[in-house]
Amino acid sequence: MNNLKEAFGNIDIYLFDQLLKGTYDNCKKVIDIGCGGGRNIVYFLQNGFEVFGIDPQPEAVEQVRSLSMQLAASNNPDNFKVGLAEDIPFEDNFFDLAICSAVLHFAKDDHHFGSMILGIWQKLQPGGFLFARLASDIGIESHVVSLGNGRFHLPDGSDRYLVNKKILTEYTSKLHGRFYEPIKTTNVQNRRCMTTWCIQKL
Repeated sequence: MNNLKEAFGNIDIYLFDQLLKGTYDNCKKVIDIGCGGGRNIVYFLQNGFEVFGIDPQPEAVEQVRSLSMQLAASNNPDNFKVGLAEDIPFEDNFFDLAICSAVLHFAKDDHHFGSMILGIWQKLQPGGFLFARLASDIGIESHVVSLGNGRFHLPDGSDRYLVNKKILTEYTSKLHGRFYEPIKTTNVQNRRCMTTWCIQKL
């Protein structure tokens, strides 16, 4: 078990699933949007990927820079910057893979959500992958209370921007992307649901 943790860190289980499937084997440049302390990039740092990350919290950026230097001394610490999904401080059409786990449901409204998605999408090069996990109302539609503009109050006491299958399908089409994995949703005792959205830029 310790060997697994050393190899993959406290990785999102659905991201781990994509690694096992070899989906990202040919990717070279990876960015983690809302990287926090870097739990989802341990594998990438230790396996020759050029790894980047952004987070709105300066202390998180310092933490992930330290992790990068520890696990991959050749990975430039300046690859990690303070930033937001809607304003990523790297060039367009640059990344092969964008990871965005538990970030998009903090959108303030429909417009903000769209800005975040477009901000990420323009940084992916053609053929690039987006792996996103975000809160949804899939399976708990009758348990959430609308606050307007796409935001809802959940049974777990939190307020989140929630998506559903229709929204994700429409965005995928609008972005000229394709699903490389079906939409999957985890229901936590009807208190909240987390959905995995995996699309590729055509």
